[in-house]
Amino acid sequence: MLCLRCSTILIALSFYLSLQLSPSACFALQASRQPLAKLIQIKRYSNSVAATTKETSFGDLRGGSSVLKATNNENEISSTSPPPQPTLTDLFNFALPCLGLWISGPLLSLVDTASVGLTAKPGLGAFELGALGPATTFIDGSTYLFAFLNVATTNLYASALAKNAGNPEKAKRATDAVVRTAAKIALICGFGIMALLFLKGQFLLSLYVGDASKHILGPATEYVHIRALSMPTSLLAGVLQASLLGAKDSVTPLVAVLASTLVNVFGDGLLVVFMKWGTAGAAIATTLAQWAGTGALWGPARSKLLTKSTPQERAEYKVTSKVFLRFAAPVLTLILGKIAAFGMMTHVAAALPGEAALASHQLVLSLFFFLSPFLEVISQTAQTFLPQYYVENSEEFLKEAQSLAARLLKLGVSIGGVIALLAASIPRFFPFILTNDPLVQASVKPLALPLFLGGLLTAPVAVSEGVLLARRELKYLACVYMLSTIAFPFGLFKLKYSGGPVSNVWFGFVFFQMFRAACFTGKLWGRPVLRSIAAKLGLSQTTAVAKANS
Repeated sequence: MLCLRCSTILIALSFYLSLQLSPSACFALQASRQPLAKLIQIKRYSNSVAATTKETSFGDLRGGSSVLKATNNENEISSTSPPPQPTLTDLFNFALPCLGLWISGPLLSLVDTASVGLTAKPGLGAFELGALGPATTFIDGSTYLFAFLNVATTNLYASALAKNAGNPEKAKRATDAVVRTAAKIALICGFGIMALLFLKGQFLLSLYVGDASKHILGPATEYVHIRALSMPTSLLAGVLQASLLGAKDSVTPLVAVLASTLVNVFGDGLLVVFMKWGTAGAAIATTLAQWAGTGALWGPARSKLLTKSTPQERAEYKVTSKVFLRFAAPVLTLILGKIAAFGMMTHVAAALPGEAALASHQLVLSLFFFLSPFLEVISQTAQTFLPQYYVENSEEFLKEAQSLAARLLKLGVSIGGVIALLAASIPRFFPFILTNDPLVQASVKPLALPLFLGGLLTAPVAVSEGVLLARRELKYLACVYMLSTIAFPFGLFKLKYSGGPVSNVWFGFVFFQMFRAACFTGKLWGRPVLRSIAAKLGLSQTTAVAKANS
C-alpha cells in the first residue's frame, strides 16, 4: 500500500513537472557548453576566400526547448523542407543489426542462468541461482555504469564526420582522434574497475546481498573475480561498437556478437553442463566469450576506424578526455538511476526469507534484461533518425518530428506487448526451461504478471527516453531519474522489513515504470493531448483560463 500511495503521488508530480516546469527548474545539472556537434556548415561570406563554419552547441538549448535554434541570417543556407520520413523498412534495416548488439550482454547472462539452473545438483538449484543473481547483476551493473562512454563516442564520432563532411581525409583524421581517445579512456576505466573488483569485490558484494544471504557470498565472489578479468576488453569493445555505429556500420559489431555468443554457449556446455563447474564454469565461459568478441571486433574496427598519422596531425584533431567526459556526465546520471533501481530490487530479494525468493528473482530479472533490448533498440533508432528534424525551428520540421516520434511509440508498444507476453509465459507455464528445482519453479510463477506489466510499460519509457535524448532533454531526464530513484527504495525497504513475498518487489518495479512512463510521455505528448481534448470539448485556452480565474 505504501508503494501504491507513493506511486500515485509521484505520477501526479510527474505531470506537474512535464506540463509546468522546465528541465532546468527541477534539476540543476548543467549541460555542456562545449560545441559537441557541428551539424551543418551554413554560413558563407561572399567577400572571403575561406568559408567559416557556424557551430551549434547542444548546451545552448534553453531549458525545456525541444529543438535547436534556427537562424534568420540572410547569408545562411537553410533547408526549405524537412527530410523525407524513413520507411518501416528503413527503420527495421537499422534496428535489426542494432538488436544483436543490445541483446548480446543479456543473452550471455541468460545462457549462464539457464545452464546453472538446469544442471544444478538436486536441492542446490536455489543456492546456485541465488549466488548467480547478485553476481551477474553486480558485474552487469559495473559494465553498464560505463555505458556513457559508448553514448559519448557515437555522438562525438558523428559530430566529427559532420564537421568535415566535405573533406574525407580530414573526416578520417578527426574520427580517428575520437576513437583513440575513447579507447584510451575505456582501457583506463576497465583496468581500474578490474582492480577494484579484485581488491574490494567481496566486501562490496557483502553490502549488496546483506546479512541474510551471506551463505552465497563465496561462489558469488568467485564469479565476480573471474568476470573482472574481462572488464578492460568489454569496455574497449563497447566504444569500438559505438564508433562503428557512428560510421553507420552495424554489420561488423553484429558478427563480433555472434562469435561471442557461440563461444559462450560452447563454454557453458563444456564447463557447466559436462564438467559440472557451476557458477565458476559460467563465469569462465562468459569471460572467454567476451575476449573472443573483442578479438573478432578489433581487426575490422582497426582497419575501418584508425588511420596512420604523425603526432602533429593527431594534435590538430585531438579530442581531450575533459571534453569527452563533460559530454558524458549527464548521461551517467541516467545510467546510475537504472543501476540503483535494479540493484535495490536484488538487495531486497536477497533479504527475503527462503533461498527460492532470490533464485526466482534472478530468473525473472534475466528474462527482463533479455526483453529490454527489443525496446531499447527503438530508443536507439529514435536517437538516430530524429535529430535531422530538430536542426530547424520551423513548424514543418516539428510536425515531421512529432509524426516520426508517434510512429516509433506505436511500434514500441506493439513490440513491447508481444515480447512481454512471451517473456511472462516462461515463468508462468514453462519454468522448467530455466531451472530443475521444483521449489524455484513454484516460486517463480507469481512473478509472471508483474514481469508482463513491467515489460509492457518499458515500451513507452524506452521510446520516449530515446526521443528526449534526440531532443537533448538531458536535464529533464536526469531530474526524473533522480526523483524516481529516491522514491523507489521507500516501498522496497518497507517490503524488506515486513518479509513480504518477492512478487511485491516486482510489483514495486511496475509502479516505478509507471511513474517514468507518465513523466516521459507527459513531457512529449501531454500538452498536445490536453489541447486536443479542450478542442473537442469546445474550450479554447482563453476560455479555460477565464474559467480558472472565475
